[in-house]
Amino acid sequence: MLEKRNFETDAVRTQSERTDFREHSTPLYLTSSFVFDDAEQARALFADEVSGNIYTRFSNPNNTEFIEKLCLLEGTEDGIATASGMAAMYISMASLLKAGDHVLASRSVFGSTHQILNIIFPRFNISHSYADLGDPDSWEKQILPNTKMIFVETPSNPSLDLIDLEWLGKLAAKHKVILNVDNCFATPYLQNPSKWGADLVTHSATKFIDGQGRVIGGAVLGKKALIKEVRFFARHTGPAMSPFNAWLLSKSLETLAVRMEKHCANALDLAQWLENRSEVEYVKYPFLSSHPQYALAKKQMRLGGGVVTFEIKGGIEAGRKFLNSLKMLSLSANLGDTRSIATHPASTTHSKLIDTERLAVGITPGLIRVSVGLENIKDVIADIAQALKF
Repeated sequence: MLEKRNFETDAVRTQSERTDFREHSTPLYLTSSFVFDDAEQARALFADEVSGNIYTRFSNPNNTEFIEKLCLLEGTEDGIATASGMAAMYISMASLLKAGDHVLASRSVFGSTHQILNIIFPRFNISHSYADLGDPDSWEKQILPNTKMIFVETPSNPSLDLIDLEWLGKLAAKHKVILNVDNCFATPYLQNPSKWGADLVTHSATKFIDGQGRVIGGAVLGKKALIKEVRFFARHTGPAMSPFNAWLLSKSLETLAVRMEKHCANALDLAQWLENRSEVEYVKYPFLSSHPQYALAKKQMRLGGGVVTFEIKGGIEAGRKFLNSLKMLSLSANLGDTRSIATHPASTTHSKLIDTERLAVGITPGLIRVSVGLENIKDVIADIAQALKF
């Protein structure tokens, strides 16, 4: 019996069982359905009496490998892969909520998550309220008798605010509500919410897990009893990940550790350089000592992540001029790529929010989000330096 292996080894060595062809790398299973040995096996599979593949909307060897590996890295009991990150966010809530339920969410969440809570869920009589990550005392006061779930991003997108997961896990357990943590920015290499009491962990695998801007995907991980409900919902509504994307994402997990080490080292270098620029109002990065939750970041994260945000003096026009002056960095709404990406959240990812909603989550007019890539950091800094001279 092998002793418990380290993160990098699990990421590389967790694979589907080899076929008779004795392949070293897991093959692609591009099939919509699977055959049964006989009528009895078919009956037993549909009755959930035995495990096995029936139809790729339900399961596929590539999806299974990806999820088993991701569960191992996150420290969760079970999981399901989805067609996109937002599919993961949606089914992680919709599968477990019913009319009359209430969700308590962090105010700082991704723009599309805001739309689910504010526009889609009210159609089904599911209500919500927001609490601020920086005001822990306000959370317990907003838990209602019908609160079923707490949903948070930490670090948040794009303001990079954090909440104490250990404290929040105890609060959720005290009130018997489901704690659902979006771990997209940190990835399982930097942070494991289940360690601190999270019942569900959600991912947009499109970001750092893929790491190269190639495919769309998501995952919902967590306690077996909850994932059973999520899987039932997904099986009959169809947000399935394609086998090809699952194959790529499983391969991507093999290099997650080395990529995140470089992303984080580059991001810290950029954040420290930006702090000394007169054109910049402020810089936020979890592992900067100036971050208001620096001590918390050091407690629950291995490293500070691959995203840096900063406010350019001059507001929204200065932000736009800065973006238009960049020569190397990509202008894109994505993040977590090998290529560094600059985004202006107020006019893109969070543009559907009104001004007061953006300000409430720290999205000021001149805020720039940089997803720091794997280029030589001197070249990234050089491009940002010349762009700041617009």
